[in-house]
Amino acid sequence: MTVPARTPNEDGEFPWWLVALVLLGATVGAVIVVSDLYSQVFATVAKGLGITVLVTLIAFSLATALGLAVALLGLSDLRILRQVARFYVELIRGIPVLVLLFYIAFVGAPGVVYAWNWLTAPLAEAGFIEPLLVRDLSLMWRAIIALTIAYSAFIAEIFRAGFQSVDKGQIEAAKALGLSRFHRFRFIVFPQALRVIFPPLSNDFVAMVKDSSLVSVLGVADITQMAKVYAAGSFRFFETYSIVAYVYLVLTIGLSLALRQVERRMRDVQKR
Repeated sequence: MTVPARTPNEDGEFPWWLVALVLLGATVGAVIVVSDLYSQVFATVAKGLGITVLVTLIAFSLATALGLAVALLGLSDLRILRQVARFYVELIRGIPVLVLLFYIAFVGAPGVVYAWNWLTAPLAEAGFIEPLLVRDLSLMWRAIIALTIAYSAFIAEIFRAGFQSVDKGQIEAAKALGLSRFHRFRFIVFPQALRVIFPPLSNDFVAMVKDSSLVSVLGVADITQMAKVYAAGSFRFFETYSIVAYVYLVLTIGLSLALRQVERRMRDVQKR
């Protein structure tokens, strides 16, 4: 049985790094409250917070579902399905997220529109439907699809490693008891694999919060895009991007601490 890595708190070391971050955050927060300029910048940047959260939650949920499907294909008994899953993972992992974002937005989306219009041409000519236009696919959804595809390859590897970490003897015992493939996965494999899957999966979730800033290159009105517009108009680059860094730090560190608590509780439950 693998012993989980200990956090600094479990080793009895006081988290001075957390104290330093809290003091830094409190100081910046006080400056935002006191300074009219920083308050204005913060109010402007915060308008994109909802889009950042929405993009992250939708993209990560879809990426998790797609990654799970790819991982199950990679563990299939059929060689062709395993090869398809490996091809997908290696292909997507080899493309930078930003390049994939541009490709989906400006190549993939027009291609889908063209294919749809070609398939539905008889219906359009008969007047039953209107031809689809590229602008009908919003840039936000193009960005979500790109993030979904980009992260699904990495999440698939996380699921694969987690499933393969389960002792094969337990799976064979479940087969001997007559459990179906679904029930073996549901009651034997997945619960044990979850403790291996959760830490890297939570890290990917935090990483996606940061990578969601890439959608600003498409003009999606997230935190980074609101900051770019404000800084370009006011030339307050230092103040604006200091606030952007502050907001992302609050989001990512807060999420990291919350997910670490969930992970610790999961370990405590498994020890009982």
